[in-house]
Amino acid sequence: MSELSRDAVAHLAGLARIDLADAELDRMVGELAVILEAVATVQQAPIGDVPAMSHPLPLVNVTRPDVVRPCLPAEDALAGAPEAEEGRFSVPRILSDD
Repeated sequence: MSELSRDAVAHLAGLARIDLADAELDRMVGELAVILEAVATVQQAPIGDVPAMSHPLPLVNVTRPDVVRPCLPAEDALAGAPEAEEGRFSVPRILSDD
């Protein structure tokens, strides 16, 4: 594997819009090199006979049938609301128009 250069780290930081000081760049060169070595080690794992899966454990999604059924009428839902307006809950504004 080619050695990671300080210029390459500075370029990656620029692409990610991360402003790194000189000392941080020097430290990141070593840290990223260790990460890249770990990735290279994982990539060497013999996975030819391993089936693809989305989860390490066999999971079954337990769901109920999607059946239309009666629900709470809007008037009943709004009956306990402190304020309602035009058939909807009314809440105080927390964001400005800016």
